Amino acid sequence: MITAGDFRNGMTFEEDGNVMQIIEFQHVKPGKGAAFVRTKVKNVITGSVVEKTYNPSAKFPTAFVERKDMQYSYSDGELYHFMDQETYEDVPVAAKDLGDNFKFVKEEMMCKVLSYKGKVFGVEPPNFVELQVTQTDPGFAGNTATNATKPATLETGAEIRVPLFINEGELIRIDTRTGEYMERVK
Repeated sequence: MITAGDFRNGMTFEEDGNVMQIIEFQHVKPGKGAAFVRTKVKNVITGSVVEKTYNPSAKFPTAFVERKDMQYSYSDGELYHFMDQETYEDVPVAAKDLGDNFKFVKEEMMCKVLSYKGKVFGVEPPNFVELQVTQTDPGFAGNTATNATKPATLETGAEIRVPLFINEGELIRIDTRTGEYMERVK
C-alpha cells in the first residue's frame, strides 16, 4: 500500500480497478484548510490522462506493471506476434494496443511488452532505431547550412522528415519517442 503523500513520478497504483501511473505530482499546503496532493495521472491501460487531487493520507494498493523484453516476430494482419526470449512462447498483441511509434519497428527488433496481471496493454519500441531510407527526393551536396527538410519513406513504411542531403538507400538513426531524424549511420 502507498499513501498519496508518498507519490513520486512514475509510480503505479490501483484505483477503482484501474492501473494509474503518476506523471506529475505536487504537495499543496494552503493557508486555510487541509493539505492535499495535486496530480496528473495516466491510466496505463487506456492511455487517458487526468488531473486529480488526493488527500495525503489516502491509501492505494501498489500495481506492479511487468515490462518484459520480447522480440517482434511478425504480423498476420490483425495481431502482432512477439517471442519471449526465455521461454520461446509466442505472445500475440492486438494492433490497438500498439502505440503510434510502433511504425518504426521491423521484424527481429527487441521491444518491451507491458502487461498487468498477465494482460498485455502496450508495447514500447527501442528508443532509437536504425532504418534504411527506401524513397526520397535526390539529395544535393552542400545542403547542410539550413535546417530545411524533405519527406522520406523508411523500410517499415513510416514517413518522416529528413535533411536535404539524405539519399535513398542510406541508413539513418531515428528517435522513436519523437519520430525525428537523429543522424546518419556510418
